[in-house]
Amino acid sequence: MRDFFSDYQVGEFFDEMFTGPGVVRPHYSQLRAHFKQMAPDSFERKSALAAQTFLTQGITFTVYNDDQGTERIFPFDLVPRIIPAKEWDLIERGLVQRITALNLFLHDIYHNQSILRDRVLPKEIVWEAEHFRPEFMHIDVPRNIYIHICGTDLVRDAQGSYFVLEDNARCPSGVSYVLANRQVMKRVFPALLSEYRVRPVEDYSQELLNVLRYVAPPGKGDPTIVLLTPGTYNSAYFEHSFLARSMGIEIVEGRDLTAQGGEVFMRTTKGLQPVDVIYRRINDDFLDPQIFRKDSGLGVPGLVDAYRRGNISLANAIGTGIGDDKVIYHFVPKMIRYYMQQDPILPNVPTYLASVKEDLAYILDHIPELIVKAANESGGYGMLIGPQATKAECDAFREKVRGHPRNYIAQPVIPLSCAPSFCSGAMEGRHVDLRPYVLYGEKVTIIPGGLTRVALTKGSLVVNSSQGGGSKDTWILEENEAAPDEATASSESRPSTWKAC
Repeated sequence: MRDFFSDYQVGEFFDEMFTGPGVVRPHYSQLRAHFKQMAPDSFERKSALAAQTFLTQGITFTVYNDDQGTERIFPFDLVPRIIPAKEWDLIERGLVQRITALNLFLHDIYHNQSILRDRVLPKEIVWEAEHFRPEFMHIDVPRNIYIHICGTDLVRDAQGSYFVLEDNARCPSGVSYVLANRQVMKRVFPALLSEYRVRPVEDYSQELLNVLRYVAPPGKGDPTIVLLTPGTYNSAYFEHSFLARSMGIEIVEGRDLTAQGGEVFMRTTKGLQPVDVIYRRINDDFLDPQIFRKDSGLGVPGLVDAYRRGNISLANAIGTGIGDDKVIYHFVPKMIRYYMQQDPILPNVPTYLASVKEDLAYILDHIPELIVKAANESGGYGMLIGPQATKAECDAFREKVRGHPRNYIAQPVIPLSCAPSFCSGAMEGRHVDLRPYVLYGEKVTIIPGGLTRVALTKGSLVVNSSQGGGSKDTWILEENEAAPDEATASSESRPSTWKAC
């Protein structure tokens, strides 16, 4: 039998499966043994079955400005990522702490602004934020919860410690692929799955529905809930329809809703039906042309009036986009200390703010060594990877940073951990991150696993699907199978020395 890992090269980065050449981590030992017994043609059949399953089920995403067609099957790597229970316990505690602090921050800045008066954050950082909504000052939201669904991106450094790369607090996407990946793995690798005690992810849709019901306006015992989508041409439309179907709720576009008398109704064949909760997958700017962008045809005129009156609940709440701001991200550890009197369990990646004079000078002088990001871009856009950029690209970015310093941060090049992936007919290490999904309702619930994104291009650090990335199924084990001395993150972890890779 062919040993798929006999020629696998463990590089200079932290490897999720191996501690050194040929030395497998304990929680991967059963997977290694399983692959040793697998013939190449069997693996090829499994790969073809997985691809066919994604195709027939319409599991796709849309790439804008792509001359090869808009819809693509999300690339899927058959080698799962396995995380032992001890590591996951740390991640869970850190994520609960983080979403709690972010919600306290959002309530504060839209009410008393104590954190600004106490000068924990510079007030101009908040007031100049692109997605800060001062028109919603002193408006209460149901249960005082702003971020109901959050996708927090995590990376590991060269020592295997976890760091938060960014928070996605507006309309985080990708959870449908978590659920779809698991279904495909059950079909393709049933025997391997049965050898592990892997925590299920299938409860996510029910947990999300519980959150949406919990934040319904008072007195709504059986609320009517809809998912508001921009439409079939949106990059995440598959996910919108998938989640609506799995929750048993209607998926609607703006034209399917109408606001009258401070309430929102859904057009049906039986007439207008009142709507109580909207899980919106539309950014603030497009929600209501009477308040935000006048040219938006995606939203509902009068929706904000109903929202202000407390007759409709939105998940996530209007104004949460400031939690996505990469400049605000820099201050989350301070939020945790300020609101919760705790040290952060999951540290941030070291970050330079171009709006700070000393940091700006450092960024401009060291831009070829840094990753520079726009504060409100996503999907791998608006970013410069200094070590991979030309001199002309670096010079152009310097001018962008000088011209609008509030809009840029910089970070050392992050030595993302690697995981084995089957590429070009062989197992090779590829960089990965992890996006767990956090639900905040009556309690905080975290789907056990999340989306492991993988940069399928050799040497690439960009894992986004729009930039050629793929995904892996993420297995969280019921019991910790890692050896006591195995490299895992801890709450006492100190940031390692960050360097360009």
